[in-house]
Amino acid sequence: MNNYEIADQFALLSKLMDIHGENSFKSKSYNILAFNIERLPGEIAEMDDAELFSIRGIGESTGKKIRELQATGKLPQLETLLAETPPGILDMLQIKGLGPKKIATVWSELGIESLGELEYACNENRLVALKGFGTKTQETILQNIVYFKQNQGFYLWSEVEVIGKTLAEQLKKVHPNNHFLLTGDIRRQNETVEFIEMVTDLNKAILSKMFSSNPEVKIEEISAEEGRQYVASVIVIHVPNYPRYKFYFTDKEHIYNSLFTTTGCEQFISEFLERHQLPEKPGSEEEIFTSNNLAFIPAMQREAGGILTRARNGSLAGFILPADIKGIIHSHSNWSDGVNTIEQMAKAAKANGLQYLVLSDHSQSAGYAGGLKPERIAAQHQEIDALNRKLAPFKIFKSIESDILNDGNLDYNDQVLNTFDLVIASVHSNLKMTQDKAMDRVLTAICNPYTTILGHPTGRLLLSRKGYPLDHHTIIDTCAKHNVVIEINAHPRRLDIDWRWIEYAMEKGVLLSVNPDAHSTEGYKDTYYGVMVAQKGGLQSSKNLSSFTLAQFEEFLSGQRKKRTRIGIGN
Repeated sequence: MNNYEIADQFALLSKLMDIHGENSFKSKSYNILAFNIERLPGEIAEMDDAELFSIRGIGESTGKKIRELQATGKLPQLETLLAETPPGILDMLQIKGLGPKKIATVWSELGIESLGELEYACNENRLVALKGFGTKTQETILQNIVYFKQNQGFYLWSEVEVIGKTLAEQLKKVHPNNHFLLTGDIRRQNETVEFIEMVTDLNKAILSKMFSSNPEVKIEEISAEEGRQYVASVIVIHVPNYPRYKFYFTDKEHIYNSLFTTTGCEQFISEFLERHQLPEKPGSEEEIFTSNNLAFIPAMQREAGGILTRARNGSLAGFILPADIKGIIHSHSNWSDGVNTIEQMAKAAKANGLQYLVLSDHSQSAGYAGGLKPERIAAQHQEIDALNRKLAPFKIFKSIESDILNDGNLDYNDQVLNTFDLVIASVHSNLKMTQDKAMDRVLTAICNPYTTILGHPTGRLLLSRKGYPLDHHTIIDTCAKHNVVIEINAHPRRLDIDWRWIEYAMEKGVLLSVNPDAHSTEGYKDTYYGVMVAQKGGLQSSKNLSSFTLAQFEEFLSGQRKKRTRIGIGN
């Protein structure tokens, strides 16, 4: 078990203890333990007992529970509570706005034990009278139930990419003369994925037999989907605790036609077939495009939205690659809620061949994340100055992720803001806003002369939280007017701003920036997911701030300072 899996078990134990009304002190201690385990710099599985038991907040007693969990996959206390808890109660824990204490209330006072019962109770207006609820809470819970149901069975692309590639490699080893090609949403690098889809020319009976040896596996045959030419049959394989696999079966001669028709979204394939033809037996996917006098469209861009028109007139542009990232923008150290020291963050970035690091710890309003008061900012800047002398030519830039307050202001005065090389402005609190409120708040922040980058613009968490509603056209237009960069937050649960707005932003001359929002050196790896989703929107490296070289980045910051000087601040 990795640290996150171990932490999840203790977090669940804490929640169930609260639901069952057990000792609140112990419950809270398990919740803190889960939080601390997630923040450990090394994997528990690689520690010996002496190292594990010596960690502050763990000790020998808790360490032995962790070892038992690793050995058996179970915590006895958790197993006891699970046996006493209706399965539907666990589903309720997935609903935003419905914590353990509220779940305990609806269970004990209304006898609700499932999401269906809870949804019905909301529709019948039965939660309003309960202590700690009310009309707004009931409406929020109902909306979140609907959102949860819509996304059941979906996974983050980051969660399934490796699973899909590994499966394809394993199948290829067993059947080296056959094709096993990822397709569909996973090949298009969609943010969320319902199936791991694969095209194969292996016999269906042979492949089914490989999976059916496990009695817990269910195999479902479905009809070949309309428009998926050259696909003879389709099966869906349900493997416990894994995403569902969908296999498209074809013959060897038409493997690339099948790959093509199963990769593009429905509208893309429909538009293609209206004006073009599939060659009978192409030797590659590229041949499908060249035979129709089209520029090759990469898989991730085969969405609706005029891509075929650009392929016909030869106006397809290149797109950003992972190697184009030259610096880490948006990172947190242990000065706020990060794991590593500034020096560790900088050295890791330098070791990865990057030229600079933008350190952007949380601001003072984020008390929950160790946000920096002005006096701590001054001390941090002294440390950065010393490290820059030590690590040159690599450079650390002084930044802050400044909370956008309810009125849209940033949470420092101009004197403090002027000490930073750049400011990332983000909303972190009071996310339940109407569009009018959200727009007023964010637009005010964009218009602040010290705002350099608008961080994770909608606050969404994929499959968990929709984010606050924004008029993206107005947001992008205003960023263009005030020369504010828009972040593509690369954390696989955010990927925010949505890739569908990248093209419009580039048209308006707005810079974007693929940023990992890293809270540890390991978090730098998330840049990859930001790049993958940016490719879908056709982001070019020249339009991406984190692709600027150190010299280009410093020139950009110089322009930002001149902008403030022109309007009479920051002198």
